[in-house]
Amino acid sequence: MDIVKQQLAEIGVVPDDWDGDTLMVPVSARNQTGIDDLLEAILLVADESVITANPDGELVGTILEGELDRQRGVLATVLVQNGTLRVGDIVLAGQAWGKIRAMFDEKGKRIKAAGPSTPAQIMGLSDVPHAGDLLRLAESERDARSTAESRRLDMVTAPAPAVLTLEDAFARFRAGETKQLNLIIKADVQGTLEPIVSSLEKLGSSELHPEILHADIGNITDSDVMLASTSDAIVLGFQVDVDNAARRRADAEGVDIRTYNIIYKLIEDVELALEGMLEPVYEDVRIGLAEVRQVFNIRRVGKIAGCHIREGEARRNAKVRVLRHGEVIHEGRISSLKRFEEDVREVRAGFECGVGVAQFDDLQEGDVLEFVVSERVR
Repeated sequence: MDIVKQQLAEIGVVPDDWDGDTLMVPVSARNQTGIDDLLEAILLVADESVITANPDGELVGTILEGELDRQRGVLATVLVQNGTLRVGDIVLAGQAWGKIRAMFDEKGKRIKAAGPSTPAQIMGLSDVPHAGDLLRLAESERDARSTAESRRLDMVTAPAPAVLTLEDAFARFRAGETKQLNLIIKADVQGTLEPIVSSLEKLGSSELHPEILHADIGNITDSDVMLASTSDAIVLGFQVDVDNAARRRADAEGVDIRTYNIIYKLIEDVELALEGMLEPVYEDVRIGLAEVRQVFNIRRVGKIAGCHIREGEARRNAKVRVLRHGEVIHEGRISSLKRFEEDVREVRAGFECGVGVAQFDDLQEGDVLEFVVSERVR
């Protein structure tokens, strides 16, 4: 407790028992102690403080927490400090704006208005706001959208020339090209974003360390990828989705996007990248599909499937899966790929070819051959 008090005193928050003016009450949720003392202290401070609010005055509220609910969309918990917040109001909070479609009290019951000192959960914002953002009324949807967009543009940092992946970070450091790992963090709620950011900031060393350029709530969007592309950053998401536009831009500009459902795995990957130990991840990607229309038995060679390429292409260096009635019965490599007695490297859709499957001699008419290659997962 004394260590905490010392740290608070260093930033100007001096406890009352150290001759300061800040009342501090030790509380333990685990031991269920200090709650009554805390409530009594709150009432004491409230009695001594002159706090007034006008329910008919200008609306001012503070965002306590924001989250992205899969069913209801963006939800934000706000504490009204002045004025009255009503369903249908057009509001602005940081980079988020919107028309309030519904409000709920602390028990989840619908309410139509929230006055001073009233907490409320609101629906209808365009994006997940940050904890601490001030919520105010806007004159119109057009003004709210314009102000929010202006604030969002102010968050864009100066561009840098290149992009990198987690696997490349340590190599870039060794070559003297970078001294930090730039990150953009997106999470589902503020309660998970803060510990992720706190844990990442503790990683690394004075020579190579993670630099968090932007941390926010909500899905990974096109603007996140644009920021990553211009600032040489990697995008990490925790329990969020990636917008289609964001994924297309990431593929086009080579931005590394990684999503996680477990916090320690996210932290571990960044730590391994800083140590130069992160191994590339590969997955099988289908590049073509062929239908076996006839099977030829070639002496000293075995069975060759006369195939018609239905989609994609067949490649000589690809792996092949044999499907029968929709089930994979064999997986191996291509032993031969021919067109009119000629060995070829690839055959595209719409053409016929002969395919030999290594160590498999049970090919039948009607089988389907699936050609796959291993590609590095970004």
